Amino acid sequence: MADIIKLLPDHVANQIAAGEVVQRPASVVKELLENAIDAGATAIKLIIKDGGKSLIQVVDNGVGMSATDARLSFERHATSKIKSAEDLFNLNTKGFRGEALASIAAIARVDLQTKTADEEIGTAIQIEGSEIKSQEVVVTPQGTSLAVKHLFFNIPARRNFLKSDSVELRHITDEFHRVALAHPSIAFNYYNNGSELFNLPQSNFRQRIVNIFGKKANEKLVPVEEETQVVKVSGFICKSEFAKKSRGEQYFFVNNRFIKSHYLHYAVLAAFEGLIKPGMHPGYFLNLEVDPSSIDINIHPTKTEIKFDDEQTLYAILRSTIKHSLGQFNVAPTLDFEHDSNLQTPYGYKDKNAVLPKVTVDSTFNPFAEETKVASRSSPKSSTSSFSSYKKPSTQSWESLYVETPSREDRSSDFGNLSFESEVSTKSIFDGSDDDLDTAAITFQLKRKYIVTTIKSGMVVIDQGRAHQRVLYEKFLKTVTLNEGLSQQLLFPIQLSFSLSEIDILNEIKDNLTTMGFVFGEISESVVEINGIPPMVAEAEVGSIFDELMADCQQNVGADGFSQADVLSKALCKSLAVKTGDVLDKLSQAALVNDLFACTESMVSPFNRPIYVTITENDIDKKFI
Repeated sequence: MADIIKLLPDHVANQIAAGEVVQRPASVVKELLENAIDAGATAIKLIIKDGGKSLIQVVDNGVGMSATDARLSFERHATSKIKSAEDLFNLNTKGFRGEALASIAAIARVDLQTKTADEEIGTAIQIEGSEIKSQEVVVTPQGTSLAVKHLFFNIPARRNFLKSDSVELRHITDEFHRVALAHPSIAFNYYNNGSELFNLPQSNFRQRIVNIFGKKANEKLVPVEEETQVVKVSGFICKSEFAKKSRGEQYFFVNNRFIKSHYLHYAVLAAFEGLIKPGMHPGYFLNLEVDPSSIDINIHPTKTEIKFDDEQTLYAILRSTIKHSLGQFNVAPTLDFEHDSNLQTPYGYKDKNAVLPKVTVDSTFNPFAEETKVASRSSPKSSTSSFSSYKKPSTQSWESLYVETPSREDRSSDFGNLSFESEVSTKSIFDGSDDDLDTAAITFQLKRKYIVTTIKSGMVVIDQGRAHQRVLYEKFLKTVTLNEGLSQQLLFPIQLSFSLSEIDILNEIKDNLTTMGFVFGEISESVVEINGIPPMVAEAEVGSIFDELMADCQQNVGADGFSQADVLSKALCKSLAVKTGDVLDKLSQAALVNDLFACTESMVSPFNRPIYVTITENDIDKKFI
């Protein structure tokens, strides 16, 4: 039998490795920004075109590379961060595997220009699909400029799986936020298609948060500070009244590296227990400094998950630290053991006895005695004989109580001109005669979750939440398609605060929201003014609706108008639909049933879940066999 196992060519191996390192343009941005930080840069520029598909360029003023290092940096497993396996457990840098540039060069066209401080001229290298096209000297400032063009140009299948430019740009912005927040001492500039999105000067951590998420973020922040032998915790948490339904502003940084940790996230939620409603998520920006030897970073290709040696201790310290900050800054209610001066006895009355109240009773009062004289109010005994002024009313005119009432014939003539409204009868949505339906109780609510109604062949059990979602979804979709949205003007406009990335999402979906009935006023960098809302939306729910809307649209909204309308309709129907536990009266139950079976698709919800089940008479009979 012939040998069938062969070594893969280098360019194929690099493309396979790129599948782990480069998942989308945001992955390239993360790797290049981390390399620039490891190079000691104090100012970094990020330039993006077409959502990163056409161009991703990172320019830094770091130490740069020599001609030999520049050529060697594109080889697999080439790195300056580690020298032995023991170094993996004492990492203080970002990229250390040496696969980033090799993987990127395998699936894109790369232009590199770099120069060190000791050299007069720099080096320029052009690579296309792991193949070096040219290497020459060039005049360039100190630092490194690396441009990645036409990502996935040689793997069309991977390129077809990329989302729209706006969605990919949003992922890039998220990665930019994570890197920029972890390093406030570095200045960042972020450009997209020639326009500047962010200009972040060197600052402290609080100023960096405000520069990214807007001026309104400053009033939300509560400082957190604690240092122990295990971990040093610093940063900020957001006040409980600013908690959202979406997981937006939640950042953990371990040794200046962004991580995701569900375990530590639950520690924060435990600290906020009792302060926020169920289903709400608080915002936080927390830095954890631990011994590098106590964590393992290289357990995930993207290095966003870390294994701690002692997670339980970190959980307890983080929870108690946040609870201490909440109490210290009067965010959480505290017990007050100080005396209230209003409840203390005045000094002048300290030795005096209390005076008991007295009640005076006239023992000679007789309500049945006939009195001809009424005591004068000015008499000295008026206080004791005031009850003797009672006089029995006269009964001489008792005959006036019984007067002749008109006969029934006379009364009937008075109602001759009255007319009565008849009740409007509605036809049943089900087939069959009236005898087949129990008109006295056509619907009833079961466990505040289901609506049960009868049909000719048995009965139907309807999930009230999913049914209402389907009804609202088709209404919103019809409103957007036919441009027939109604709006209810507000007496006082509503002002909502958003981050810059959320403002971009809002500008993208603004036209469809306007069609649905929302009327927008002034939209600034961080505040949106709403002057009108659809009639079915309660004014008190506008804030939570937009929070859920941003969370749903952040991942799903593309450039296609219909897909935007579909996503918005699903997000709004999920927010406005009745929930499990809501009590519906008979009229609401009947209206929901009628609206459901008038929909184009009544069997499944907008999220492809069954809405109702039918139980026939035969199914019931089988239960009694």
